[in-house]
Amino acid sequence: MESVAIQAEVRENLGKQSSNTARRNGMVPSVIYSEKGNIHIKCDPASFKNLVYTSDFRLAEISVNGDTHKCILKDIQFHPVTEEILHADFQKLIEGTPIKTSIPLRVKGTSDGVKAGGKLQKLIRKVKIKASPENLVNELFVDITGLGLGQSKRISDIKIPEGIEIMNSQSIPVVSVEIPRALKSASAKQAKEAGAAPKPAAV
Repeated sequence: MESVAIQAEVRENLGKQSSNTARRNGMVPSVIYSEKGNIHIKCDPASFKNLVYTSDFRLAEISVNGDTHKCILKDIQFHPVTEEILHADFQKLIEGTPIKTSIPLRVKGTSDGVKAGGKLQKLIRKVKIKASPENLVNELFVDITGLGLGQSKRISDIKIPEGIEIMNSQSIPVVSVEIPRALKSASAKQAKEAGAAPKPAAV
């Protein structure tokens, strides 16, 4: 699993005023949620770059007072105008304890329908999963090899490693091959011409 290292400091004071003070000092007020007690921290926003501004799924390894906490990012708040990071929530990972999160769904293989002129439509880019930390993966794949024009793949077609459960409905389409309008028109024209062809005279 890929991870991002984040250096953090404990927030001694809590509340709105304390959070605003942290932001004025160039820090992001955050919380690490854990079964053994929550830790209120503040972090340098630059350390979030490779965790937030990416389509990849990565863990966060947060160092606080000499201890390192392996976490996932659960929620993040941005300023509605400046898009500055205002607050972040992390969930600490505990081995053997399942968590729910979303990871990217990638496409692999080459579709026969795309080769024939169809357009690949990615209907879902992330899937919700449930897994213990030791079974987490960065991404899942759906194989589109052999997928023809007008056909689709569903959640049930995704091959998942042992220890991972997909929470989305199995019937949801995740990728399809759309038949372009020009290709539909050409097929309809061919069918019409074939139907209008004169029949051979009876002997």
